[in-house]
Formats: sequence, C-alpha cells, structure tokens
Amino acid sequence: MVDDDATLGGYIRVHNRPPAFDGPDGHPYTVSLETEKTGDLRAPIAGYLVFPRWAQNGVGIVGHVETPTLCRANSAEEAREGLEAMTLIAVQNELHAAIARGIDD
Repeated sequence: MVDDDATLGGYIRVHNRPPAFDGPDGHPYTVSLETEKTGDLRAPIAGYLVFPRWAQNGVGIVGHVETPTLCRANSAEEAREGLEAMTLIAVQNELHAAIARGIDD
C-alpha cells in the first residue's frame, strides 16, 4: 500500500505525527483518533475525532473540541481504519464544525 498524505492515516504514516490545523478561532489544533464501546451488539465500537487546542504560542494544550460519532464498527481497528481513510479536508471540516458547535471541555 502506498501512503497518501492527503488522508488522515496516510499523513500520520508518512510524517510520523498527526496533522496540525488552524482553527477559525485563531488557535492551532492537532487531531487524535478515538474509539469507544457503544453497547450496540451490531456495531459495538464508535469512532470519533478529538482536536486538542493548543495555546497560540504552541506551549501547551488549553482545551479541545470533538466530533460526534463518525463511524461505527465491529472492532476498534476497523473504526480506526474508517477514521484514517478520511481526507484531511474532511478532517478540517469536522474541526470547523466542532468549533462552531462549541463542543469543548
């Protein structure tokens, strides 16, 4: 498989780090792929993204926003693969939507 850094998983594999994004709120963000159990026997794992918000000087994390569930799967690996297949443009759109919703810690 050839890694394409236009997808989230490809970017992480090519650059050995998660991508960074500028939020419309002026803060820099990185992204973390997350999974959790759902209790649904047909799709027991949910996948979503968490975006740590960095201080504008980049010194530390000052908060985060997250997406709703983006995929459901039979295993954490399968859910992670679904998240990794997202294009970076789609990931950035999810970040902007999460900021607009105000889902924050």
